[in-house]
Amino acid sequence: MASQNELFDALVIGAGIQGCFTAYHLAKHRKKVLLLEQFFLPHSRGSSHGQSRIIRRAYPEDFYTRMMEECYHIWAQLEHEAGTQLHRQTGLLLLAMKENPEFQTIQTTLSSQGVEHQYLPSEELKQRFPNIRLARGEVGLLDKSGGVLYADKALRVLQDIIRQLGGRVQDGEKVIEIKPGLPVMVQTTSRSYQAKSLIITAGPWTNQLLHPLGIQLPLQTLRINVCYWREKVPGCYGVSQAFPCFLGLDLSLAAHHVYGLPTGEYPGLMKVCYHHGNKADPEERDCPSAFSDSQDVQILCRFVRDHLPDLEPTPAIMERCMYTNTPDKHFILDRHPKYDNIVIGAGFSGHGFKLSPVVGKILYELSMKLTPSYDLTPFRISRFSGLGKAHL
Repeated sequence: MASQNELFDALVIGAGIQGCFTAYHLAKHRKKVLLLEQFFLPHSRGSSHGQSRIIRRAYPEDFYTRMMEECYHIWAQLEHEAGTQLHRQTGLLLLAMKENPEFQTIQTTLSSQGVEHQYLPSEELKQRFPNIRLARGEVGLLDKSGGVLYADKALRVLQDIIRQLGGRVQDGEKVIEIKPGLPVMVQTTSRSYQAKSLIITAGPWTNQLLHPLGIQLPLQTLRINVCYWREKVPGCYGVSQAFPCFLGLDLSLAAHHVYGLPTGEYPGLMKVCYHHGNKADPEERDCPSAFSDSQDVQILCRFVRDHLPDLEPTPAIMERCMYTNTPDKHFILDRHPKYDNIVIGAGFSGHGFKLSPVVGKILYELSMKLTPSYDLTPFRISRFSGLGKAHL
């Protein structure tokens, strides 16, 4: 238990995957760190719960592909430290029309970064994955390094290692006040803490914490339906059949991507989801579904019916998750414009889990006033100044 006058080198608010990796890097560098979480762990209220996430190098933005090189190393290091498997390589299959600009850019990025990949024309794609029904003209691109991360397991491992390294993990304490200064003071529902630096990785609750600090970021919180679909023949979309993760880029029936993971979380069920959702207050995440939610599920039903004929075309299980999106879908990794010992990691837009090892490293570096390991231009708050939404 922390005493009232104990001074931490860093205090991290939010024990999702980004906050956990931030605290992990701080603890690895022998900093006195406290990781605060408003809910009792484990919980399913934010963006990091659930059994699986996709890991991939396939991005149109070369800065993410470069970051992923180190992410793979840190994920492997974490597996070694924990003696637990956290990753399964399956490959990641991109599905798109050959002329799709995003598809072409990803192919160029993978080539320029020296990432092993394979272009699959329609006929070869049909032979390789006969249980995917293609739209006319659809082709594939296989990122061979892609696969599945075991999300829940990764969170538990990180929290355990943080404690082993001398860090504190304090759950069930909601932050009710932040007083900037040196040290920064944080008041929770139970007690107050003080630290030389503060890192906010609070997901959908970020703006609630930032509002009293004089800033609001252009963040949109979305409620996402996570859907699982039953195989008609058990195992046909499983790892034993070498079925990959997939990402559908341009589908006539959907404005956003559809993605899927081979069976594994639930026996005989495949995870296929729509990479978009509907506006929702994080406190109301579990309210009854709105009509707009059902529209998203109908898009998925049509996709499964048309592309994955060996799945039942209605979901067997539906769960909920939250995205916190920025307008450009890129992260926010920056210091508060006024208080340079308050660091913000936010807006991971539904694709941040795989990148969390490097995100945590960057947030550690910012909090310790070190030179960042990566160019943070794509992630600075100042990029939103023209939108009139990020304001002091």
